[in-house]
Amino acid sequence: MQKSMNSDTSVETLNSTRQGTGAVQMRIKNANSHHDRLSQSKSMVLTDAGKVIEPISRHRRNHSQHALKDVIPPLEQLMVEKEGYLQKAKIADGGKKLRKNWSTSWIVLSSRKLEFYKESKQQALSNMKTGHKPESVDLCGAHIEWAKEKSSRKNVFQITTVSGNEFLLQSDIDFIILDWFHAIKNAIDRLPKDPSGSSRNLELFKIQRSSSTELLSHYDNDIKEQKPEHRKSLMFRLHHSASDTSDKNRVKSRLKKFITRRPSLKTLQEKGLIKDQIFGSHLHTVCERENSTVPRFVKQCIEAVEKRGLDVDGIYRVSGNLATIQKLRFIVNQEEKLNLDDSQWEDIHVVTGALKMFFRELPEPLFPYSFFERFVEAIKKQDYNTRIETIKTLVQKLPPPNRDTMKILFGHLTKIVAKASKNLMSTQSLGIVFGPTLLRAEDETGNMAIHMVYQNQIAELMLTEYNKIFGSEED
Repeated sequence: MQKSMNSDTSVETLNSTRQGTGAVQMRIKNANSHHDRLSQSKSMVLTDAGKVIEPISRHRRNHSQHALKDVIPPLEQLMVEKEGYLQKAKIADGGKKLRKNWSTSWIVLSSRKLEFYKESKQQALSNMKTGHKPESVDLCGAHIEWAKEKSSRKNVFQITTVSGNEFLLQSDIDFIILDWFHAIKNAIDRLPKDPSGSSRNLELFKIQRSSSTELLSHYDNDIKEQKPEHRKSLMFRLHHSASDTSDKNRVKSRLKKFITRRPSLKTLQEKGLIKDQIFGSHLHTVCERENSTVPRFVKQCIEAVEKRGLDVDGIYRVSGNLATIQKLRFIVNQEEKLNLDDSQWEDIHVVTGALKMFFRELPEPLFPYSFFERFVEAIKKQDYNTRIETIKTLVQKLPPPNRDTMKILFGHLTKIVAKASKNLMSTQSLGIVFGPTLLRAEDETGNMAIHMVYQNQIAELMLTEYNKIFGSEED
């Protein structure tokens, strides 16, 4: 009997021990699986499409990778928004200036980047060596702007990346370059300004899409472990996104009302709020305003160059400091009193650069568009004397502001050529500099290279035979 009681006691003790051990193990398991229960509870939340979202990984690194994968596809799979041929020049690499070298590139625009190929993308990919990748531009945080002053070509805009790379893109066809400019600008505007914060923004987007309290709790833990400034920024975006949207809509509405009610340019000019400018105005408009046939600014620049620049090496070929040229341009446009003998204009290349810019920014060049083909036909004539007489006749038919300004300018350039032994600027050199600036077709599609040859030849002939074309009398 006692044996039996001892046996029963042992069994009860063993059972109680097992139950106690089991309870401890259950508590440990429950404690360890707290995070798993959060993941399991999240797995019951359905997305809009009705698909079950995968449980959250225990490792935030894996979680961020999955979040990134869920929100956007890999870069290789991004949709191509636009592609085609443009002229491209890379002028800076990581902030270091590069020599401008134009080349034709097949450009592919996706939602996040630009890629440059030497040929169409399909041909390039089939011919590309293993491991070789095309040059690309990350548009996240990039800046785009028109860059008239960066090149003598028309229709040029610049893209600057956050890494300090700078690219110029150009096309002679207006509507093509406008389409590209707006397509790239829209792509940049859609991207976050701070590339380093893109992954955080993607996680934030996923939180806003989810109604799971467990997911929010998990994300709050992540936020607490981040730096205070990052945490503050993210929480602000999370809690104030709705108010930001309404604020933006209010601003857009006010801007729309302002734009529709704003006075016209003509009204502002009549009231004297906007002054007529020198740069970018038609030649005859400037001359009428000044009651002359040659703009005052052109005369001032020529006088300054002839006073202290005839012997300067590379005069008109060497570029001046662009910032100083723009400062001079601003002063001239504001009709402030201009003294080119002032020390701030001591670099004569600034004066010559401003003069070239004035002619380059004329809405219609010094040789009017309607005369372009006639001058080209004249330079094509085989007989040299006939060529001179035809051009002389055309010059006499020009409007007075064009004819008189042309006479003063080419008379000045003949004095530059006379000092060629010192300044190293021959007739050919000046023809190359001024030909495309003074003479261009209204529609420059197709025959740019041929036109450039004729532009240079016309400028050279007018320098060489200046006395026969304009007469020998001095101004």
